Amino acid sequence: MIPAISGAINALGSGGVGSVGTLGSGANVSAGTNATAPGGFSGALSSAMNSLEATQANATSAAQGLATGTVSDPTTAITAVENASLSMDLASQIRDKLTDATNTIFQTQM
Repeated sequence: MIPAISGAINALGSGGVGSVGTLGSGANVSAGTNATAPGGFSGALSSAMNSLEATQANATSAAQGLATGTVSDPTTAITAVENASLSMDLASQIRDKLTDATNTIFQTQM
């Protein structure tokens, strides 16, 4: 698995998609306490963004190393740059899907 993606998935942990079913079981859920929990959505989003930033920084240093000739194996630099590109594409697609879902919710008439 790609490190940046696995970092984002591992940040969700066991409280990810499987815990959605507990909302209808009478659990007391408030936006303030759930949003600030370290394992909550904001924690997963922060972890994913930090992982994306680290991947981008790694790609930048690998590309600079390749340009200056300090990297002995060019495949590692190319892999790091491609990993960063794929991670950014994934983040962009997730952002687009969230934007579309938000627009759909706002356009829903009650």
